[in-house]
Amino acid sequence: MGPSPDVTATPAGGRHGRPWRAAGAAVVVLLALAGVGTLGVSLRDVPAPRPPQPLAQAGVERPVTSGGQPAVGVGRAAPTTVSIPRIGVDAPVMTLGTNPDGTVQVPPLEQAMSAGWYSPGASPGEIGNAVLVGHVDSAKVGGPAVFFQLGALRTGDTIAVSRDDGSRLTFTVDDVRSYPKNDFPSELVYGPSDRAGLRVVTCGGQFDEEAGSYVDNVVVFATMTG
Repeated sequence: MGPSPDVTATPAGGRHGRPWRAAGAAVVVLLALAGVGTLGVSLRDVPAPRPPQPLAQAGVERPVTSGGQPAVGVGRAAPTTVSIPRIGVDAPVMTLGTNPDGTVQVPPLEQAMSAGWYSPGASPGEIGNAVLVGHVDSAKVGGPAVFFQLGALRTGDTIAVSRDDGSRLTFTVDDVRSYPKNDFPSELVYGPSDRAGLRVVTCGGQFDEEAGSYVDNVVVFATMTG
């Protein structure tokens, strides 16, 4: 996702005697705008399940629309959990930053059922775009990870984020899109906003066996409404 190539695939664990292959991607933060890469896996001997894809596929140009009436932004506080009822997500959120080489951190493979918050940006509820990232699948968990079903979200669905100040905020999905990793929309995801926005990002599209990674990124665009 973003301007840098994927990390080379590395071997990882096994399940029922069948080898899994994990693939990772990370991108360099550029002018404070960056995409993040998340990990994907594929069975070598049998087809791995394919994550659902957004209705708005790569290459379809239309504006991101705001669904509900936006709420006024709140103060900064770290997210602790994210809940997405439509796809059965109720996951802890860890705080992430950037690696020494400038790439965006992603949750460890051992915690592939957790999401991560990109802390150099806005926190959920602040004016600006808060970014949550997570794996689509992982060899360490033996298949689908926290955001495997992210592409199934639709406009009007809700995302709830609890924060360490005790607040629980509701975001309404404005749009769900798929982008090629070499054309990641950094400005839309990490750029400034006059609303309290939320961006949720994972991998998607076809799994490229030769490259060892998914070819696209799925991005959910949402606005705080409560």
